[in-house]
Formats: sequence, structure tokens, C-alpha cells
Amino acid sequence: MVAVLTVAATASAPSLVLRPWRNEDVAVLARMGADPALLRWTTFPAGDAEEIRRWVTAQHDGREAGDRISFAVQEVDPRGVPAGHVVLKLRHDAGQPVGEVGYWTAAYARGRDIAARALGEVCRWAFERYAPDRLTRLELIHQVDNRASCRVAAKAQFSRFEVIPPRPPWPLEGHLHVRSRHGEASLRSQDVVAVP
Repeated sequence: MVAVLTVAATASAPSLVLRPWRNEDVAVLARMGADPALLRWTTFPAGDAEEIRRWVTAQHDGREAGDRISFAVQEVDPRGVPAGHVVLKLRHDAGQPVGEVGYWTAAYARGRDIAARALGEVCRWAFERYAPDRLTRLELIHQVDNRASCRVAAKAQFSRFEVIPPRPPWPLEGHLHVRSRHGEASLRSQDVVAVP
């Protein structure tokens, strides 16, 4: 299993390192967990350090089991603290592997293309790593009123596929975005909806 991924620097942004979450990250995760936007859009625990330690342990357990591979997203800079999170969850649908991705960005790191760049790299890695298992589709789901997630999905080469009914714990309908291993051309054109 992969330990670390990297994303090259751009003219306007530093390189990124995508690594496993560590117990040493609990303090910074606790600060991130106080962000109202993060709590609105994700299931990240807003609890105490012990609850966040359990979350970190769950990330390790998922990586070991191979069905939930999560990454702390860290800019290569002197601070060296995580700026976000990307996760790949694997399941089988009618015998075919399907990946679902999710992500969030720390409040201080939003608006700098970190989520789209990290998500794009995890997608590239997932299609390469799971090609022998015939992984050809990645899905991304968010609530319909999360316009920032629509923008991130589009930047990471996902097409909005359909509106889906609310799924607990979320009270609103969701957008299902899809990225195909072979590009958007493999999606039926009538299934792709323009992102507002």
C-alpha cells in the first residue's frame, strides 16, 4: 500500500505531500474541528482529543484493511502542518470496484487550490493502483448547496452526473460527480450536467 504521494509545485502554489494521518496530528486536528464550515459539510468529529484520536485510528485501520485510504494533505513549507484531508473509499457495485472520494480543507488553507490538486493526485494514483482490479469510476458526493465542492470537483476533472436524494446524516439532496478512468468521454453526454 502507498505511504506517501506528492503533488508538484505550480507557479503560484507550493508542492504538496499526501501522507498517512499520525497521532502527532491530533492537536492540529482539534483546532480544525472547531471550524463551523468543516462541521457543516463533513462528518469530522468536533469532540475532544480522545474522539479525534479514535478518528486517526480509524484512518489507520481503513488503510490497513485497504478499503479506506486517507491522506493528510500538507504543504511543503516550514509550518509542516496538515492543510486538509483526502480519502478514497472502495466498494464493489455489481462485482465492479467503485471508489468514492472525499476531502476537506482547513480554514486557513481554503481558496488556494489545495483540495483540487490533492484530489486530482489521489484520483490519478487510485486509477493506476487499482487498474488490475478494474477500477474505472470514482464518485464524489456533496450537498447541493456546497458550491465550493462543485468547483473543486470540476477542477479535479469530475463531471456532475446527477442529483441524489438526501442521505443521512445530510438533510439536503446531493450532487453525484463522476470521474472516469478513461476521461469524461466515456460518460453518456445526456448524463453530464453543467456545473452552475
